[in-house]
Amino acid sequence: MSLYDVIKKPIITESSMLAMDEKKYTFEVDGRAHKLLIKQAVEAAFEGVKVASVNTVNVKPKAKRVGKYTGYTNKVKKAIVTLTADSKNIEIFGE
Repeated sequence: MSLYDVIKKPIITESSMLAMDEKKYTFEVDGRAHKLLIKQAVEAAFEGVKVASVNTVNVKPKAKRVGKYTGYTNKVKKAIVTLTADSKNIEIFGE
């Protein structure tokens, strides 16, 4: 698995936007990725960024229904990455 295959996309929610003020960024990552691999991938993908810690969450699938058809959402692994104080911010929106 390449370092650039680890991070799938940033997670943009109200709580993740508020956490960016504390230099915490939330990403959807590959389900097989471990914390050290996520740290290396973030530091390789974004220039001038040093990762202080990584917390991971496995989100279980939810049951959903559309009419008479039932199914489940996909399971997802999320990573909450905390940057060091001297790191520059990650530009998610291309600002």
